[in-house]
Amino acid sequence: MKNTILLSTLALGFLPWTTAAPSTSNQPLVSSLRPRAPPDAPNGYAPAHVTCPADRPSIRSGATLSEEETSWLNTRREKTTSALKEFFGHVEIDNFNAVSYLESHSGNLSNLPNIGIAISGGGMRACLVGAGVIKAFDNRTEGAAIMGQLGGLLQSASYVSALSGGSWMLASVFVNNFTTISALQEDFWDFSSLPLFNGPSTLGAAPFWGNISAQVAAKRRGRIEGYTFFNASQGGVDLNWSSIAKTQAFQDGDMPLPLVVADGQYSYWAANTSTQNEPIYEFSPWEFGTYDDFIYGFAPLEYLGTRFVNGIVPDNETCVRGYDNAGLVIGTSSDIWNEEPFPDLLSETVNGPGAYDPNPFYQYNANTSPFAQDTRLIVADGGEDSQNIPLNLLIQRKRNVDIIFDVDAGSDTATDIWPNSEPLVFTYERTLAGLANDTSFPSIPDINTFVNLGLNIRPAFFGCNSSNLTTPAPLVVYLPNQPITYMSNVSMLTSYYNTTSRDAMILNSYNIATRANNTLDSNWSTCVGCAVLSRSFDRTGTTVPEICN
Repeated sequence: MKNTILLSTLALGFLPWTTAAPSTSNQPLVSSLRPRAPPDAPNGYAPAHVTCPADRPSIRSGATLSEEETSWLNTRREKTTSALKEFFGHVEIDNFNAVSYLESHSGNLSNLPNIGIAISGGGMRACLVGAGVIKAFDNRTEGAAIMGQLGGLLQSASYVSALSGGSWMLASVFVNNFTTISALQEDFWDFSSLPLFNGPSTLGAAPFWGNISAQVAAKRRGRIEGYTFFNASQGGVDLNWSSIAKTQAFQDGDMPLPLVVADGQYSYWAANTSTQNEPIYEFSPWEFGTYDDFIYGFAPLEYLGTRFVNGIVPDNETCVRGYDNAGLVIGTSSDIWNEEPFPDLLSETVNGPGAYDPNPFYQYNANTSPFAQDTRLIVADGGEDSQNIPLNLLIQRKRNVDIIFDVDAGSDTATDIWPNSEPLVFTYERTLAGLANDTSFPSIPDINTFVNLGLNIRPAFFGCNSSNLTTPAPLVVYLPNQPITYMSNVSMLTSYYNTTSRDAMILNSYNIATRANNTLDSNWSTCVGCAVLSRSFDRTGTTVPEICN
């Protein structure tokens, strides 16, 4: 294949607007990156043929969650229950004891809140906007777990999904063994030297491109992001996404489940964009696949690159490991450059979206899948279908997510960069059209109404009253990018951020998540607490506290 996933780094400068100091407490700041799982690739960056295990890998149906996810959720739910109790120790609901409520229903964990967090795309802007929200939701952040703050939502979440630029932040946290944003700022993230295109300043452009050229020859995929986001030798050349599942902390349920989104395309050159009726793929630490009706199947991620035929590995075939390089996963999700002309930057290196060869779903569900006879599977940027927020994964009824914190970093339209609600509207329309199999989503107004009501410039809640829903759906807390302490409407093409602007972007989105430490809305943290418990109140028949009404 001739295509190579590369990322543009146009250096568009900008100036900070204002600054604000974060809240402080006696809680220690996490100041170093946590140890990472050992490399798991059999042959560096290149995939390698290996002997198949006795229980040969196969494609499973999307009719249920995987056995791995179901088992892991049982472990994770124990941890999220403890985290929720800690969270409601510093988030108060007037005249209601949330901790006692959680304890009284802890005998049936399915009655308790199931939280998801979705981080949009939008280049480095999305990476930094998502980082600020995650920092605000992380109880390890200094000052985030004091009274009225939202630290602990991350620890209480079952899922965190991301796509495109948001997946860079997600991967940097999870591949580095669930480290903190504070630690990444202090010890690793350096976006001040055109890092995505020229490499980190510690390496230099010539060695960087020398390494890239040598490594992609083995698999013909770009791996630029690894140098910027993975604290590992040669940018994590031998780190796989599936190795997240092999870390002890993940197996113990000490972190949420990270999910990365990519889009499908029918044709390699079909306008170079995906549409709503094409599949939405997800990468979990265990699998790659889709719940959409087209394919409705999942391949074991560790053996992606193996030749499957109608869901099985033929007897005369060996297995392949090492295809799922972590940089490849986020590079696939962020391959927006296949639809843009950048001749001065990328010359002939951008030749369309990624094509996974061999197609793991070859001859699988041949009666329904338009991809069943394709020997390679076309996989593109996760936001190319106008659903630039990875909601589809979290509205699967099988996952029973109660509430989604929806982080929208912006739109990058011809006229504006601030959010305009398009991803919410398109996700809603896709569920109405029956294209998103077995999903439910609350009603969303059209884009003009959304903007005219100002719902795109402040937090908004959708689906609060579950009795108005025809099918159970999560409550969506929409957190749009807005200027609170910084003009954060930076083009997604910008990847150059000095330390001051990087930290200002992160601080601004921290303030978006916390409403500037509740100074913009004194009831904000209480409102979030009410939303977290809303669907649980429904299931347990609990009278809603007056302030939540």
